Amino acid sequence: MSYLRFDKNQMVNLQESLPKEILRTNKSGAYSCSTIVDCNTRKYHGLLVVPVPEIDDDNHVLLSSLDETVIQHGAQFNLGLHKYSGDVYSPNGHKYIREWTWDKLPTTIYRVGGVILKKERVFQHFENRILIRYTLLDAHSATTLRLRPFLAFRSVKECTHENSVASRDYQKVSCGIKTRMYAGYPELFMQLNKKSEFIFEPNWYHGIEYYKEQELGYEYSEDLYVPGYFEFDIKKGESVVFAAGVNELKPKDLPEIFDHEYEVHLPRKDFNNCLIMAAHQFHYEKNGETYIIAGYPWFKCRARDMFVSLPGLTLAIDEVDYYEKVMVTAEKAIREFIAGKPISVNIYEFDKPDILLWATWCIHQYARLVSLDDAAKKYGELVNLIVNFIKDGHHPGLTLHDNGLLHADGREEAVTWMNSQVNGHPVVPRSGYIVEFNALWYNALMFNAEILTSQGRFSEASACSALAEKTGYAFKETFLNHHGYLLDYVDGDYISWSVRPNMLIASSLEYSPLTIAERKKILDICTKELLTPKGIRSLSPKSGGYNPIYEGGQVQRDSAYHQGTVWPWLSGFYLETCLKVYKHSGLSWVDRQFIGLEEEMFYHGIGSFPELFDGNPPFRGRGAISFAMNVAAVLRVNKVLAKYYNY
Repeated sequence: MSYLRFDKNQMVNLQESLPKEILRTNKSGAYSCSTIVDCNTRKYHGLLVVPVPEIDDDNHVLLSSLDETVIQHGAQFNLGLHKYSGDVYSPNGHKYIREWTWDKLPTTIYRVGGVILKKERVFQHFENRILIRYTLLDAHSATTLRLRPFLAFRSVKECTHENSVASRDYQKVSCGIKTRMYAGYPELFMQLNKKSEFIFEPNWYHGIEYYKEQELGYEYSEDLYVPGYFEFDIKKGESVVFAAGVNELKPKDLPEIFDHEYEVHLPRKDFNNCLIMAAHQFHYEKNGETYIIAGYPWFKCRARDMFVSLPGLTLAIDEVDYYEKVMVTAEKAIREFIAGKPISVNIYEFDKPDILLWATWCIHQYARLVSLDDAAKKYGELVNLIVNFIKDGHHPGLTLHDNGLLHADGREEAVTWMNSQVNGHPVVPRSGYIVEFNALWYNALMFNAEILTSQGRFSEASACSALAEKTGYAFKETFLNHHGYLLDYVDGDYISWSVRPNMLIASSLEYSPLTIAERKKILDICTKELLTPKGIRSLSPKSGGYNPIYEGGQVQRDSAYHQGTVWPWLSGFYLETCLKVYKHSGLSWVDRQFIGLEEEMFYHGIGSFPELFDGNPPFRGRGAISFAMNVAAVLRVNKVLAKYYNY
């Protein structure tokens, strides 16, 4: 039986099935995303969503959905599902679903009377093309299948409405048609691998609603254009492949392309395999450069997310080559930033003051999971360049004080990962001496000294170690308080006593100024006040400003974003601290922490983790449906666990 499986009772219950979303990406920036009942609930949903760089930097929905209709003896049974105003769902095709599984490919089994129809979907790697294979498993009489495409041709950030500008023109191509609603967009080719009849029957379907957008206070109603429908007979045992893409194919090649994509996909047979496949969804290659997408469906490649995620998404699953490919692109950005040049690659938010610190941490993970020698050969000079750039006072966002600590100004602009803002001001104005900045700085100094020592550059290593010793002393003097945990930030006379998870980054690092006893105290308070079954809270319920429910309009959500919501990626630092404190005796505890996360494979973004969770029960998943840092953290801890078990 498939690991990811939902039966008839689960599928026909829309309250249960509609929140379950499914994502497929092509590693070139395009994606296909909807719910498991094929009812779009977000404006970001669509069967074919692609970047259109000629228009802007956003993705664009070309093919929103595809309604199938089974016809027997003149009776029509529509398998589609859309939400309209008044909480009306039509045509209620979900009631025909008997089973939904995702082994290698997402597969839906429909039963309409004596007809049993299987639908399998695949998104072609490195091509902007969705393929759907229909197989008639059983039928007692002649059966016809009708496919009705719903077109949008608009940005994922907008909704579209009936208008006189949209073109209704189409041209026939081999076993299909091509059409383009607006100038500037690519043509959409819709083809089948067998001859079919296309019936031109143009209509706008009005008032299709996306309740997820409504919940968030955004525009949530739109009109979609249907140019007509494809119709063909299908025999028992026959398979027919439909393809929608931005270029034309030979119809006879469609089954072979589908079969090839089927073969290269790994089965989602268990928790770990799901995470590996989820990791691959964040791969992105463009113009010879290689990136990590921060999350789907709306994030791009963000510098901090990339460096935090990269070790878990690659090294932890023994994909060293992809790590190195991403680092080629990342190193280009690092060197351009240090040289004061514009960033020439598509990595966003590179100017944040902690980016180079996370980049060094990322390289340190390479040294831990691959080897120090390889890290020194490939990235040693880069690490030394970063450390000296910061030490010599050249970073525009960081100032090294005489006590060895780094200072950053975050009063007016959010400079850390806790970056939500309301009315142009940070919700959490973390400024001055920031705890994870200085922990990462200490770790970077010690790691650089280790590399320099391995290269025989002893005088440079000694100087770096001396600065690290000064930093470590000041770190404890500044952040370690009499309650046994770390202050979150200290800005002049202002001290942040809030219990936040950033101290876990400091306690988890390979090089930390903290003793084991001090780490244990930090672990204890985080266990009592921050730990949940879904990860680590961003703020303790005992601290002022606790706001754990991420819902409502933009301002309401931004105000809660880092004020008590739960972030699974922080679990990586919590669990690594557990292992550093308790070593082998902590293994069973660490294992148990994954129980609450594994059940998330069956909710939200199926087979992945959402961006965050509410901080209070029932810990509802929120935000992006698949988030790179969360997937990476679990994979990274799994790798660390494996080392302990094999010790």
